[in-house]
Amino acid sequence: MENGAARQLSDFLASANKRELLALIRFLEEEAQEDDLFELFRLAGETRKASYGDRVFFRGLIEFSSFCKNDCYYCGIRRSNRKAARYRLTKNEIIDCCRSGYDLGFRTFVLQSGEDMFFSDEVLCGIVSGIKELFPECAVTLSVGERSRESYRRLFAAGTDRYLLRHETADEAHYAKLHPPEQALKNRKRCLYDLKELGYQVGAGLMVGSPFQTYETLAEDIIFLRDLQPHMAGIGPFIPHKETRFAGFPSPPPKSTPILLSLVRCLLPKVLLPATTALATSDKNGREKGLLAGANVVMPNLTPYEHRKDFSLYDNKLATGSEAAEGLSVLKRQIKGLGLKPDFSRGDHADFQKG
Repeated sequence: MENGAARQLSDFLASANKRELLALIRFLEEEAQEDDLFELFRLAGETRKASYGDRVFFRGLIEFSSFCKNDCYYCGIRRSNRKAARYRLTKNEIIDCCRSGYDLGFRTFVLQSGEDMFFSDEVLCGIVSGIKELFPECAVTLSVGERSRESYRRLFAAGTDRYLLRHETADEAHYAKLHPPEQALKNRKRCLYDLKELGYQVGAGLMVGSPFQTYETLAEDIIFLRDLQPHMAGIGPFIPHKETRFAGFPSPPPKSTPILLSLVRCLLPKVLLPATTALATSDKNGREKGLLAGANVVMPNLTPYEHRKDFSLYDNKLATGSEAAEGLSVLKRQIKGLGLKPDFSRGDHADFQKG
C-alpha cells in the first residue's frame, strides 16, 4: 500500500500539466491539514528509502571566495554590495581544508564561490587535480556559476565529478525580477544541459518563497526539473539580506520548503537532496524537517573559521554549531535520532554508483 501510494504520486508528478501542478501546490500550501502533510512527507521518505535506504550523505563544504562579478538582487555577496567582506582562499588553503575534512571522514568536497574570475580554468583545474592527486577516492563538486562549455569540459577532465548550479526559477519573467538584464535564464539553462551532456552529476535548484514567486512559477520549476532530470537539487528557503533590495521581504512559512522537497523527491526518486544551511537558518528544526521530507544530504562547513561569516549570501547564516565540521557529533546524533544513518562515503547518485 505504502509503495503503491508513493508510486501513484510519482506517476502523477511525472505527467501532470502546469495547471494540475499549480493546483496541487496551492492545495498543499493553503488547504492541506497536518495529516495531509504528514502523509506527503511519509511518501517522500518511502521514495528516498527505495533508492538510498536510510543513508544521509555528508559533504564537506568549502566556501573559497566571496568575490562575485554578478549582481543578483537577492544575494549578499553581489558585486555592488560594498559592505561585503571579500576574501579568497589559496590553493594550499583549500587543500588544507580538504585534508582536515578527510581526517574527519569526508569523502566528498564541495567547493563553492561567487563567480570570481580570478579562478580561471587553469587555476581551478590545478586546484581540482591537486585534490584528486592527494585524495583519489574522494569526489569533488564545484559550484562556481556560469561558464563556457569548454570551461566545463576542462574542469571535468581535471577530475571534477559534480557541479551545482541552481536555476533559481524556471520562469523567464520571474528570473528577470531577481537578476539584472545581463543575466539570462536561457544561459543558465544552457549551462545545466552542457554539464549533463559532458558527464557531470548535475545539480539544479531553487529558492522557495523568493520575491514575486507564485504557485505558477513553482509549477514551472517542477516542469523544468522533470525535463532536466538533475542528479542533485538544492532547494532552500529565501532569506533576505539587509544590503539588498529585498531586505524587507519575508521568508516563506516553515512548511513551504519541506513541501517542495517532498514533491521533488517523489518526482525524482534517485535525486540527491540536501537539507540546506538556509533551511536550518530559517527554522531551528529546519534540517530535521527537511530530512523527514525526503532530503538525504547534509553539508557541514569546512571553510576556515575566520571566513565563515564572510560568505554571507543571506542574513544570520549559521556557521557554527552542527552546521560546522566541529559539530559533527551533534549532527550525527540528530540524524540517528530520526532513524537515519550518517554516511561519509562519496555518496554518488544511484545511477553513478559502481558495482
